[in-house]
Parts: sequence; C-alpha cells; structure tokens
Amino acid sequence: MAELIKIYKENPNPKDVKKVIDVLKRGGLVIYPTDTVYGLGCDITHMKALEKIARIKEVKLEKSNFSFICEDLSNLSDYVKQIDTSTFKILKRALPGPYTFILPGSKSLPHPFKKRKTVGIRIPDNTITLEIVKQLGNPLVSTSIRDEDYVIEYTTDPELILEKWDNLVDIVIDGGYGDNEASTVIDLSGDEPLIVREGKGSLEIF
Repeated sequence: MAELIKIYKENPNPKDVKKVIDVLKRGGLVIYPTDTVYGLGCDITHMKALEKIARIKEVKLEKSNFSFICEDLSNLSDYVKQIDTSTFKILKRALPGPYTFILPGSKSLPHPFKKRKTVGIRIPDNTITLEIVKQLGNPLVSTSIRDEDYVIEYTTDPELILEKWDNLVDIVIDGGYGDNEASTVIDLSGDEPLIVREGKGSLEIF
C-alpha cells in the first residue's frame, strides 16, 4: 500500500522530505510532482529499484529511455561527457524548466546505463523535486506517468494517482494538481540542436 504525503511547493516540510528520502534509499519507488506531468522515480544507485521501474514500464533497463533528474548543472559531469560552451549556455538559459535535454553520456554512468551513448537530463522547476534530489545526494531515475490510454485525472490528481498506483509504488507525493503536458525534449548530442518532442517548454531558448 502506497502512502500519500502532502508536500507544499512554497515550503517543503523537511520531515516529509526525509520520509521520502528514507524510502528512496531503501530502494522504494516514489511518484512526485514536476513542472510538467507527475513522474515515477527511484534512486539512481539502487539496482533493484531501477529494475522495478523497468518492469512496470515493460522495458529492458539497458534499453530504457528514462531520464535523470538532477538538482542543478554542477553534477552533470558525473553523467555527461564534457559539453561545449554553446551547449552549456542553452542549458543555463532553460534550466530549471520543463525540458529534457539529451546529452552525450559519460564513461562513469551507473552500471545498467554503461552502454548508453546519450542520457536524458532533467532539472524541473519544482521545489519539491529539487529538494528531494538535493537531500538524496544523487539523481533520481525518472519516467513520466502520463498515459495516453487513461483518463487525464489519473495522471494529474494525486488522489487518483494513488488509487491507480497503490500496489506498485511506496509513496505518492501530493504536490497539487499536475500538468498533462510533457516536457520538451531537445537532443544536444549532435552538431545542431534537434527537437525530439515539442512539449511545455518554449523553443525560444536558442
């Protein structure tokens, strides 16, 4: 049975955040708000939790296109090859914000992602998520719970999210109603920026 924890964006309660961190460190799965749709995530260092998310999403972990939720740009070098100045400027302009940037993966990627050429990086403009990642000390591996086949409320209303995901996750964070528009995905791993999916983020960052 999942627990519903109400956390306020304006002032995330440290005690509630700690509860979430404890669950993540134990290998639990958490559904949390972002600046787009609600996400399903786990601690990037927890192999069993990563495998659980892959099973839920019915994908092979090695082939999954989960993104990494980071606190800021300072720890990117752990997961991303050195990037040039123009790429960094785009990231600096756009983040935190509703974007997923595909960047060349570094050699020090966690074990299941070792063979990846690229990684999707996300720094959402949401104080709850950023506080969780900060306290956790490393990124969350994340995938959106948005589902074309379901009634919209099941991906935007925390109480209905809990109803649907009750037996699959440990915590659902109620951070208010979510959005139903996904992030804009931009591939910066090649010579020119490539728009993979147009979502909530404006394209005026170039």
